[in-house]
Amino acid sequence: MLSRFIQHVRENNILDVHNRYLLAISGGADSVALAHLMHRAGFDFELLHCNFHLRGKESDGDAAFVQKLADRLGLVLHVRDFAPEPYMQEQGLSLQMAARELRYQWFAQMHAARNTHGVLLAHHADDQLETILLNLMRGTGIEGLYGMSERRDYIFRPLLPFKRAEIVAFLEENALDWREDSSNSQTIYKRNYLRHELIPVVEKRDPSGPESMRTSFERIKDTGKAFFYFFEQWRKKNVVQEFPVEYLPFSSLQGVPGKASLLFYWLRNKGFVYGQVLEILQAMEENASGKCFFSGEWMLNVDRENLILGKESSRAESIELEQHAISFRADERRTYEIIQLKGDWQLDRSPENAQLDKQLLEFPLLLRNWQQGDRFRPLGMRQFKKVSDFLIDLKVPLITKNQVKVLCSGGEIAWVVGYRIDDRFKLTGATREVVYFKKKQNGESV
Repeated sequence: MLSRFIQHVRENNILDVHNRYLLAISGGADSVALAHLMHRAGFDFELLHCNFHLRGKESDGDAAFVQKLADRLGLVLHVRDFAPEPYMQEQGLSLQMAARELRYQWFAQMHAARNTHGVLLAHHADDQLETILLNLMRGTGIEGLYGMSERRDYIFRPLLPFKRAEIVAFLEENALDWREDSSNSQTIYKRNYLRHELIPVVEKRDPSGPESMRTSFERIKDTGKAFFYFFEQWRKKNVVQEFPVEYLPFSSLQGVPGKASLLFYWLRNKGFVYGQVLEILQAMEENASGKCFFSGEWMLNVDRENLILGKESSRAESIELEQHAISFRADERRTYEIIQLKGDWQLDRSPENAQLDKQLLEFPLLLRNWQQGDRFRPLGMRQFKKVSDFLIDLKVPLITKNQVKVLCSGGEIAWVVGYRIDDRFKLTGATREVVYFKKKQNGESV
């Protein structure tokens, strides 16, 4: 097994004799075998042992065994004692998950503190199959069938191609001792149930069954890589970025196979779950324009012809603008500079900017979010119009509409920021001074 191990880690560029590693060791067969393999192969590494004190004297026996092993091999051993119950209660986790999180947190800390190339874990082929089956039971998507990676960030798993039977045979052939964890036989844990109950049934029916399953999952993993390659092409072609929102046209999903998966992998990094994706597709089929879906700070708006994704708008505090103000920030993407003009000036007809007659303004001006019931006289009109109706007429999407602000003078709306000024504050032949609100371009300073 030693020669196969060395060949595997070298050919797949997993380990390098010029680097130093940390090896997580429990005292069980897998981690003990990995320690001996690493030592015999001439790698530079130190040992990490977690003692959660969950099995009383047995846990302390594991720690003592690992210490003797470290002394025998001439290795540095780092031991950390944990009390997982308080963390479990604080985080609302199961005992197993609390122990796992504490363990990985310590691994990351030691990796940084010891300035090593990575932390080695002794997961093997049987663990991989159990992990994939557990993910199936949890209802994960295609990535759940990938299982564990041989290398991810600072975590390395150099034993993944090897079966537990091979590992035990290596230990026995070399007369090497290890510790048995009594909790591994308790089938109350899902992983142990798979190990001791389900997988043996498959093996009894077909001895090659587990190996065939592993082969199938490897093929699925390769298929998944192909899917994500084509998904990324589809995303770049169809998702329109217009900060601070993204647009996905309905047409990009029409007649496309697997549209639920395409939509899910667009939205999942924003916290949306698969059940919501199915509801979004149903809303599209029902033409439920205006319907919204939420995930944390994110909001997806089903509009007339697009899905619009952006952060849920927060009701920003109102700000006052004095005559001497030189700029203000309307939202995350727009900052305006305020320019005072006298004499000759050039008319700016862009709705994103505003030029107002200073003599008609009452300072300080008030910048705030628009509110239901707000009314103003859009430029060129003699009648008042509700801001809500004005935005509807312009077909402003709900997710964007909620972020619209108004600039008020003396309690009256002088400008729906970025859309239209009020006719009462427009420039005329009698205008002598102009207050010019000009949107800054990216990289432009005030």
